[in-house]
Amino acid sequence: MKNTLNYGVLAAVIFVIAVYLGFEKTEKPTSHQKDQNAFIQNNENSSAVRGLERIRKAYERQERDVPVQAQGMVKAVLRDDNDGSRHQKFILKLDNGLSVLVAHNIDLAPKITNLQKGDLVEFKGDYEYNDKGGVIHWTHHDPHSKHQDGWLKMDGKIYQ
Repeated sequence: MKNTLNYGVLAAVIFVIAVYLGFEKTEKPTSHQKDQNAFIQNNENSSAVRGLERIRKAYERQERDVPVQAQGMVKAVLRDDNDGSRHQKFILKLDNGLSVLVAHNIDLAPKITNLQKGDLVEFKGDYEYNDKGGVIHWTHHDPHSKHQDGWLKMDGKIYQ
């Protein structure tokens, strides 16, 4: 008896396997995801990618004063801190899974105007451990030239 292949059954089996492996996903990436993907693909060995790894390690080791450069998506915009030196505060969700508070000194650098949840922000500054993910500060120039300058960048504009 000759073996015959039922193509309908074969197609159904292939479809089930594809769904199981996640190949059925056809949704288009958001513009933020496209931006992040392009950034990572174009900068696989960049300081930003190394910065995410550095932040992860600094968090695990509970380190302080770790110079970093990376990017994240704004998770929340907080009220400015006006006690003492004024700081713009917001929370970034990083691609390494951590969320960090950014404390940007607006007495020394311009504030990011129109900052909103979902915005992509690049940063260079110092990482400080805390149990909630950490804090990024020194995102400004040092008027005394004793510390490495930091910055924030959004939509091609640098805030330093």
